[in-house]
Amino acid sequence: MDNRAEVREFLASRRARITPEQAGLPAYGGNRRVKGLRREEVSMLAGVSIDYYVRLERGNLAGASDAVLEGLARALQLDDAETTHLFDLARASEPAPARKRKPAPATVPASVQLVLDAVTDAPAWVRNARHDMLAANRMARALYAPLLADPRRPANNARFIYLDQASHDFFPDWQRAADDIAAMLRSEAGRNPHDKLLIELIGELSTRSEDFRTRWAAHDVRFHRTGLKKLHHPVVGDLELTFEAMEFPAHPGLTLLVYVAPAGTPTADSLKLLASWAATTASTDELATNTDH
Repeated sequence: MDNRAEVREFLASRRARITPEQAGLPAYGGNRRVKGLRREEVSMLAGVSIDYYVRLERGNLAGASDAVLEGLARALQLDDAETTHLFDLARASEPAPARKRKPAPATVPASVQLVLDAVTDAPAWVRNARHDMLAANRMARALYAPLLADPRRPANNARFIYLDQASHDFFPDWQRAADDIAAMLRSEAGRNPHDKLLIELIGELSTRSEDFRTRWAAHDVRFHRTGLKKLHHPVVGDLELTFEAMEFPAHPGLTLLVYVAPAGTPTADSLKLLASWAATTASTDELATNTDH
């Protein structure tokens, strides 16, 4: 990926979304010729010279200090995910990084699978930063049967959302799911720009999906660590699941996701039905395809 272009487009897009009023500046009437803030306004708010800011927005973050980056984050009103992304882009701008990050893992240790299998009452699965489903317990395989219907392995949630029409039924709020996955991939591209498989995935999605191209061009980034997941399962129907995403300190790049529902809710009852269906299905392949019971 072209780091200078990534920096340029990210900074310009963040600058364009902030009005002078939002930044606490006078608007000076309606004759502004730019959308959002002017470069000189950002430089003033960030505490750097206009020449230096222009250099930064042209894509050259090499050598920018933490203080400068923090000033930019304040001036552009970046949230935590965007601030992290800015620092990642700055790190990738350095001409000779001491050590490249390792690509996202493609497998999980046996101990991680044991942890998953010990979770029996809730769907639990492990993904890498490319959103490959690398391991899952029986409940998660049952829950994600539509995703696993594609024989390609590892199953990939981004491909499912953008390239499989079944995702529109599985995710009732498909637009939000599509927004989230693109923003998370954009975050990972800034954090790990040398991951060849990630680059190939982004290239495939960009080539095959206009929906992805539109979202990728927005340069949005996002954390996705907890929240409410709404799904429509072909066997048990609508589900509203609370999820938590947890990283493994001993296994960098792997994220555990667990989905739960409060006792006594319709979703809790549906999870019991899902568990019953999963227990009577003999194999993962059946879980992936046998959704017409």
